[in-house]
Amino acid sequence: MSRKKESSFHNPFAAAKEQLARVVPPPVVVDKKRDAPVAKVAVPTPPRDEATLFADEMLGVARLDEDRRGRVRAPAVITPPVSRRAADDAEAYASLADLVDGQGAFDVSDTDEYLEGIAPGLDKRIVKRLRKGDYALEAHVDLHGMTRDEARTEVERFLVTARAAGKRCVLIVHGRGLHSKDQVPVLKERIKVWLERGRVARSVLAFTSARQCDGGAGAVYVLLRK
Repeated sequence: MSRKKESSFHNPFAAAKEQLARVVPPPVVVDKKRDAPVAKVAVPTPPRDEATLFADEMLGVARLDEDRRGRVRAPAVITPPVSRRAADDAEAYASLADLVDGQGAFDVSDTDEYLEGIAPGLDKRIVKRLRKGDYALEAHVDLHGMTRDEARTEVERFLVTARAAGKRCVLIVHGRGLHSKDQVPVLKERIKVWLERGRVARSVLAFTSARQCDGGAGAVYVLLRK
């Protein structure tokens, strides 16, 4: 009964509404979420290489003027090899300087014919006993006919071997230099330097010219450390 009343109700605006719908297009519904403006995404800047960074840091830096005084770096110091003769001379000069200053490694008393030396702090009675021949000779070496370099090598080898064998008192025959140029006892002078400051100096306690029966001024007793 209610449906018949609704259908029979006269609506004077129905026809006008239909006519308006044909003339005016329906409104467009906008999806706010879909049509919202898209946010801009920051694009990372690519990393710059070291050369570019260095160029940026040096921007505006001016080069210094050249030094008009002409200064240059010091050249590298090259040390020339030291010859055996130069080393021997250096040892002799150092020994002489120490003796003058009273700081020599050995207390040396020598003349043209006599040679003697004793390690610092050692009882001088020991060198007196050595000079008198109280210590038995256990080995000897003869340097006659050798050059200075040959003699030095032989003396070093002889003393090292003797000490390693436990020997205490040895004899080195160096000659008196009577047949050398200008009759200068070259080997005798070198023997003194080698025993005082040479490679074998630490092995030596005392040394002194030998008695006449063992070579006299042409030979030297050497007392070795244990």
